[in-house]
Order: sequence, then structure tokens, then C-alpha cells
Amino acid sequence: MIPRRLVVGLALSAVLVAGCSRANKPAEVRPGTAQPGAPGPSAGAKRLVFITNGDDPFWDALLSGLKEGEKRFGCAAAGLTVSRDVNNASAEGQIERLRQYATQDDIAGIAISVIQADNQSIVEEMRKLQAKGVKVITVDGDVNRGTFRDARPYYIGTDNIVGGRVLGTATKALLEAKGAKDGGYVQFAGFTDNDNARSRMNGVKEAIGPAFAERDRMADEMDLPRARDNVRNATQNHKDLVALVGIWAYNAPAIADVVSESGSRDRYVVGTFDAQDLAIGHMGKGNIDVMVVQNPFEMGVQTVRLLKAMVEDDKAVLGEMFPRAGSPDGDIFTTGLRVVVPDTTSPVKRDLFDPKVVEFMTLPEFQAWLEQYNLTSS
Repeated sequence: MIPRRLVVGLALSAVLVAGCSRANKPAEVRPGTAQPGAPGPSAGAKRLVFITNGDDPFWDALLSGLKEGEKRFGCAAAGLTVSRDVNNASAEGQIERLRQYATQDDIAGIAISVIQADNQSIVEEMRKLQAKGVKVITVDGDVNRGTFRDARPYYIGTDNIVGGRVLGTATKALLEAKGAKDGGYVQFAGFTDNDNARSRMNGVKEAIGPAFAERDRMADEMDLPRARDNVRNATQNHKDLVALVGIWAYNAPAIADVVSESGSRDRYVVGTFDAQDLAIGHMGKGNIDVMVVQNPFEMGVQTVRLLKAMVEDDKAVLGEMFPRAGSPDGDIFTTGLRVVVPDTTSPVKRDLFDPKVVEFMTLPEFQAWLEQYNLTSS
């Protein structure tokens, strides 16, 4: 979900690692400053670290959730600190971070948004951390569950196949409202072999149905200029396109920019995942028809809750979060979905979705929710 950023030097600097009180905020390590995995200054404290897959406003919303989780679950009293480590949008970056954290005795728990679901090296480093006694979970991006499920006991985030079906259902409703009976569509993501991207795209394809043909799945490797180029190339190479589908957060403004600049907006239904601040602005201008929005804030809150419970072997909390543990997919904790449309005139209506799974909002309602938590994106 993240555009490629230049990383100055090899070092990453640890920003202040702090406890859970209001005065102290979770530390974060950002690209270009110091060595990844550098120990924090809190003497005797154990650390819970979240490793992103790259750098994007999506992770700022999650950081707000980590801060809230620190306060809500009493980490300071438990001798735990929380930090966010921003990866450089590469599998190699995640591997290096995992290796370095494995050398540090103050690491109690690691949460990671896995950049490539089938990357054996990432999986092996996760397994090594577990063997050392470090609690390891995945959040937002999982490993390949069919092959590497043992690399983590739990996953927190969106049920991505369901999320894809929701976006596919909304896109189909928009196409039918325009009178389209057939035509093609292209899906855009950072990596097509990433677990969440692959599951979402499969869900879109399933729900949109056979009348509309998937012409391509285009990967940009988290490079924003390439993301825009992919949209331009798709519209030039496939003249029958009726829909453009953005799978990661930055794909939404990339699609909206291109169709707006080219004057081709009216030709396409634009359906996207996530709600980057730029995407919110584009929806307000009429350049995006529907957004299926995750809840990274809640992902952050529940990450702290789960890792703390695992460190303390709090079976009551674990049982509450995973009441179906041991059954198929009983290791997954979902954080909900929202469908956001520009206004009440949208052909996408609330009754298309299961209210137990999807919260339906107009753009003004969604913006009010963001303001409540001082967020600019989700």
C-alpha cells in the first residue's frame, strides 16, 4: 500500500520509546535516520514493535491506534513499551529488521505486515523469533496461510477476501447503474503475490461476476510514478475497460489523478480500497465512486491488546479475541470494513451489504468519524 521512498544511508534512528501514559508516546523508527532495531532508552522495559511494509498515511492511522492501545491496556504498569518501525518497502528491509530484533534481549513481541506472503526468508526469521520466545503476529498482511501458518499464531486485520467481495459488489452495482452489461476492468496493487492484495483481487473478481472480464492485475512495487503509469498503460492497452480498481491505498489517488488529467473520468467506474487523505479529496471532487475502507486505527489498538496478552499469557483475553481458536480460521481477528460513497445519490446502497460485516457511510459521515479521532486518513 505504500509508495517507494528513498532511504538515505543504511541507518534508521530510533525515536523516543516510551510507556503508555498520556505524556509518553510510542516510539517510531523512520527511514533514513538510524539502525533498525536500535534499543530504546527505557531501562528494564520490554518492547513491542510493529514493522510496517512501507511508508504511507495508512500507517499513521495505525500509529494512533498503537498510542491508544498503550494507554488503554496499561502497558507502562506492565513494563512494556510500544514502537513502530517503518520499513523501506522491500522484503529485504523486513528481513533485516527481523534479524536485528532477534539479537536484542528487550524484544517481547513483534507485529508485522508481511510484504510478500510467500517469502521464505521472512517466514524463517519469524520462526526464529518465536523459537527465541518472542511473540510474533501478523497484522494487515499475512503469510501464505496454506504454507506458512505456523510462522505466527494469530492474524489481525481485514478479512481480505470478504473485503474484495464487498468492493466487487459495489463496483458491479455502479456498472449496472450506468447501463454497462459487459466490458473489462483492471486491478492495481503494489505486489500481486502479497496476501492481502491477492485475496482482495480474488474477491473482486468473484463478486463482480463473469459478465465483466478481468483484463489484468498490475503490480507497481510500491512506486507511485509507476502506479500512475500502470493506469495510463491499462487505459491505452485495453480499450474496452469500464472499471478501474485500486487495491492499495495509494492506488486510489493514482487512478483518480490519471482519469482526471486525461478527461476520461466519465468512461470508468472507479472503486478503491482505503481512504488516504488524497483519495478523500478526490472523492469529494467526484473522481472516486466508492471506497472500501479498513480500520488501521483499530488494528493498532488490537495489536497492543493481543501482544500484551500473549506476553502475559492472559488466557481470558486470548479466549475473548479468538473464541474459535483451533477451528478453521479461528486464528483470525477481523477489524471491520466501511463502505464510503460520495453522498446519498450513489447507486451503491446500504442494503447491498451485511450490516454485521460492513458499516455504510456517506463521505461527510466518514469525515466526521475521522475528525473524532483526529485522523486524516484510514
